[in-house]
Amino acid sequence: MTLAFQKGTLILVDYTAKIKDTNEVFETTKEADAKSNSIYDANIKYQPRLVAVGESWVLKGFDDALTNATVGNNLTIEVPPEKGFGVRDSGKVRMIPLRKLGEDAEKVTVGDTIEIDNRTGIIRFIGSGRVQVDFNHRFAGKTILYEANVIKSLDTDQDKIMGLIKRWLPLEESKIKFEIKGTEVEINLPEEVFRIDVLQSIKRTTANDIFKYTKLEKVSYIESYTKPKQDKPQPKPAEQKAAEQPAQPKAA
Repeated sequence: MTLAFQKGTLILVDYTAKIKDTNEVFETTKEADAKSNSIYDANIKYQPRLVAVGESWVLKGFDDALTNATVGNNLTIEVPPEKGFGVRDSGKVRMIPLRKLGEDAEKVTVGDTIEIDNRTGIIRFIGSGRVQVDFNHRFAGKTILYEANVIKSLDTDQDKIMGLIKRWLPLEESKIKFEIKGTEVEINLPEEVFRIDVLQSIKRTTANDIFKYTKLEKVSYIESYTKPKQDKPQPKPAEQKAAEQPAQPKAA
């Protein structure tokens, strides 16, 4: 059987993911779905997600289904726990002294997510000076349903570079400027990204992605700074000008 997409093909996918048992929507690329399911976040830009097929950018069960998809497909994908967030492991549920939570001991309630010993867990029970923490993933043991649509396959270097830059930098497409010159691409970075703390790491990661998914051999970044506009001095009132004139000597 011929796969619709080869491993490493870059595609744009719209999807909404929910828990099969409860129909709880927990992730979506669509703003309307986010709002209708009360998970809308104004800090998130809702748009089709870039996925490298077969590269584990999404859950394995979702990834496997995408290898057999084609552009324009409307898919309903069922992902079992072993290909999703994993099966539940009772060994990851632990009772710990409440005092180990330090200052948070008086504040936590059942259902809260906490971080302890560099691990993230969910509080399941509090009592008798102890707290039960579940270190399984929130959706461990759950079957996931995806309603998905493959929007586009990125086949040209132009499309691939645009997608890879947008993957790592929070920019509007209209602000992304680059030029391909033979085996090199020059990327112009707008001033608004200069204050990102991990910008150097993002630049390196983006370059590595470009090397992996295109045949380009060099990535250059151009950082340009624009002189801020200064307000023109306002003309002085006539009376102020007169006051500043040097006094004329009196006639003898």
